[in-house]
Amino acid sequence: MSTASAHRFEADQSDEILASEVESGCWGLGNTATEAAYGAARAPATCGELAQGAFNGVLAMVTLPIDRFAVANVKLTKGRGRVSGTPNTAKATQAVRQALLTLRRSDLDAQLSLQSPIPRGKGFGSSTADVAAAIGATYAALGLSASPCQIAEIALSIEPSDGVMYPGIALFDHLEGRIARTLGLPPPMQVLALEFIGTIETIAFNKAQRTFGGLHRLDQPVALIEAGLRSCDPALIGRGATECALAHQEVIAKPQLEAAIAIGADAGAVGVNVAHSGTLVGILFADGTDINLRIAWAAAQAQERLVDLVDTHQHRLIGGGIWQQALGGALPE
Repeated sequence: MSTASAHRFEADQSDEILASEVESGCWGLGNTATEAAYGAARAPATCGELAQGAFNGVLAMVTLPIDRFAVANVKLTKGRGRVSGTPNTAKATQAVRQALLTLRRSDLDAQLSLQSPIPRGKGFGSSTADVAAAIGATYAALGLSASPCQIAEIALSIEPSDGVMYPGIALFDHLEGRIARTLGLPPPMQVLALEFIGTIETIAFNKAQRTFGGLHRLDQPVALIEAGLRSCDPALIGRGATECALAHQEVIAKPQLEAAIAIGADAGAVGVNVAHSGTLVGILFADGTDINLRIAWAAAQAQERLVDLVDTHQHRLIGGGIWQQALGGALPE
């Protein structure tokens, strides 16, 4: 089991991955740039959600984007709407296909290359990051910039999706997209993600969630989180997230949640959050001069005290949004 600091993944590292893949000539840019068009996009992972529940009668969640990314590259050539991808990219490949259908470009073939260090089935939003990056790269290859609404609409046609395509921290209806609102930008904060054994299949969970009665209301947690974002107060954000995490115990219990709260309190954390459709528990910290020492101590305590803990990951909270870039080339007339 590794320490939290070993899993830090800064934004500039994702830039290096993207640059490395482009420079490696994996698409053969030197020989075929006049016969194909190329695009790239990057989408952030999440550490669960800051909140999830019923908001004005709609199931919704509050995003928690982190500095870990999926990077997609798409090559477009003249063809008949065929789409291929690297292994284990079925949903992202479907997203490229759906993006081309949306843009009425069935005259093109697409090849997807996806790089993602995001763990699967734990609550890191791996599927959404893959899908959103694939959509963004497809648009970029055509010289277009996909809006958050466009990405969300295509993503939701494939499966329930996190709202990381929206800037900042967002309130988002992850099932149908009826609510999509940026609440604000996160203040300097970090999260210690506690990854436990087991996985949860997102689609099956969200189908079941539609039938749950008495889901906790998000009004108070969202009010606290939004107030914290407006005032740059991590403590308010932590209060809202913790309140929602505890309420969600009635839906899917996290056996180690109370122990994680205690570890966080001893380490000077501002609260906890959970992956409502995953096994993650996050301990939220306000940034500070001793932040790495406090998180390292909390990670060591978690590894010592928490049953079924698989790994720990330290990440910075960031604003959402999909980075997109055309990489050159041109489609033949």
